[in-house]
Amino acid sequence: MSLYLDASVLVALFMRDIFTERSDSFMRRQAPDMLISDFAAVEFASAVGLRPRRDLTADEARLAFSSFDEWSARVPRCAGTQSSDVADAQAFLRRLDLPLRAPDAINIAIARRENASLMTFDAKMAVSAQALGVDVVSA
Repeated sequence: MSLYLDASVLVALFMRDIFTERSDSFMRRQAPDMLISDFAAVEFASAVGLRPRRDLTADEARLAFSSFDEWSARVPRCAGTQSSDVADAQAFLRRLDLPLRAPDAINIAIARRENASLMTFDAKMAVSAQALGVDVVSA
């Protein structure tokens, strides 16, 4: 089974983050069939792009982008976002019983479509994914 990495995991893998040690340790222990999406890659780019304004230099941001690009070209499979993912995400959000934001709902929809387990450091997203029948892997 594939393991879908959301942006919280990608950020932790390529930048200093409170979850970096956990994600690095997990990746060293596991050799799963990793899956990312073009959408998670955009979220990663957003997170890195916003950090130079806070605690990251522009050179560090460029290094994170370069490292991510090299890794994503050789390690994971990449799933393209489909219109059905957006429709499913909207249905998840309209349930009103899940503490979801739109980006999380889209990531869950992609993981579900790909029949992949989800790896995230976002506790609310993990609870929602499980409620929607998506297996969650914790690092």
